[in-house]
Amino acid sequence: MRRLLKSKWFIISLITIALLVVMGVSVNKNSKLNWLSNILSVPLKPVQGFFTTAGQKIDDLISYFDGIDALREENKALKEEISLLKTENREYAELKSENDELKRAFGIKGEFDDYTLVGANIIAMEPGNWYSVFKVDIGEDDGISEDLPVITGSKGLVGRVLDTDSNTANIQTIIDEDSAISGWIAKAGGGHAIIKGDMKLREDGLCKMVYIPIEVDVEVGDVIETSGVGGIYPKGIIIGEVVEVRKTSSEMDRYAVIKPAADLKRLEVIFILKNNDTGSVGK
Repeated sequence: MRRLLKSKWFIISLITIALLVVMGVSVNKNSKLNWLSNILSVPLKPVQGFFTTAGQKIDDLISYFDGIDALREENKALKEEISLLKTENREYAELKSENDELKRAFGIKGEFDDYTLVGANIIAMEPGNWYSVFKVDIGEDDGISEDLPVITGSKGLVGRVLDTDSNTANIQTIIDEDSAISGWIAKAGGGHAIIKGDMKLREDGLCKMVYIPIEVDVEVGDVIETSGVGGIYPKGIIIGEVVEVRKTSSEMDRYAVIKPAADLKRLEVIFILKNNDTGSVGK
């Protein structure tokens, strides 16, 4: 018992309990023990201050954590709103791009009076970075047949209709190794040449021009168009631009590397040219 009475924590505990008892009793204003509360309030004032301060700090701490929870909820809501805005922005950009493409298509409609422009969406393509052959969402039921020319809204040549079924069509692009087009070097002193696909160049989205006339001086930057020869492509569709001229030991074997005017890596919408007289273009 003596050891217990000598313990500081025991004494502090007794004082605390006594304080709580007195505070509880003295709540009643008519209590006869109010005098005791008044006497003890002076020496115990520091203790009361300690508990008051501690209680306030605990309240502040609880408010702090409540504030953190509120900030987390607000942050979550802001992230969701940002995600929604990004989605809406992407959709707007896609619609704007499609709208611009349609505007360009209407702009070139007058250049091909003998043809009707039919828009189509790409729904499947071969694996890889560049479109060599891809599928669109219109077919025979829409009047589409083999060998119809395919362009972009900016008048760049994409290729031709390879084959069809009732609701879809496969499109062969100008970089496919089986593609061959009669082209025209569009400058003074230009001439005919053949633009064809090349397996190695296709990996970079390019094709090549061969059978270049000896008298024609081909240079980087020359624009190549369809010549109108061959019965598939009307004259004047832009095929692409010369980005390199490669010479060999024989002048007859030289060829030029062509960058297509159509962005064959990012195509989404294309336009098929239907002949107004026959419904298709013969070979």
